[in-house]
Amino acid sequence: MAGHAAYDAARVTLVDHPMVQHKLSILRSEDTGTKQFRELVRELALFEGYEATRDFPLEDVPVTTPICETVCKRVAGRKVAVVPILRAGLGMVDGILDLIPAARVGHLGMYRDEVTREPHEYYAKVPPDIAERTCLVVDPMLATGGSADAAIAYLRRQGVRDLRLLVLVAAPEGLAAVTSADPDVRIFTCAIDEGLNENAYIVPGLGDAGDRIFGTL
Repeated sequence: MAGHAAYDAARVTLVDHPMVQHKLSILRSEDTGTKQFRELVRELALFEGYEATRDFPLEDVPVTTPICETVCKRVAGRKVAVVPILRAGLGMVDGILDLIPAARVGHLGMYRDEVTREPHEYYAKVPPDIAERTCLVVDPMLATGGSADAAIAYLRRQGVRDLRLLVLVAAPEGLAAVTSADPDVRIFTCAIDEGLNENAYIVPGLGDAGDRIFGTL
């Protein structure tokens, strides 16, 4: 197991709030069932969404409260798209939509060849104005980085400029691969694990996120 791959730490945000760490410990456990696992993935995506949108610009708006008129802050016209990498990324979409209900949702289908471990695209459907949106790509696991690299490259070809990758657990190898392949992507993760085993699974990880979300173990 490697686990010592170098990556651009300046573009990686570790979301290590105490409640994130608490929920992640339950998520990792093999005793956690499908229903609770799915709920935790949604909740952790919401936590990450807070951090991933922290720099959104604000504008002043007049508001009349029951007491008086005042001036408050609202997000200044930022359009967002959330793009899950199928299928495990679907588990994070509702958490982001809880935070940003007006976000549009695209879908990117990637599968990994079990022999070569290379990603292959089999489905792509994104909003027509994707290039004008802040794009939050979501996938619970960042292992080798192959699927994320392919998804990011596809979205760049569609004209996306502001692209942020949200994962729950990352391996250093995946962080290195993604930050090396794309000079501008920013990554948000709840944990940076030790590395990958001989089967390219994250250690300690949490198993196969897609199987655990959808109960296909």
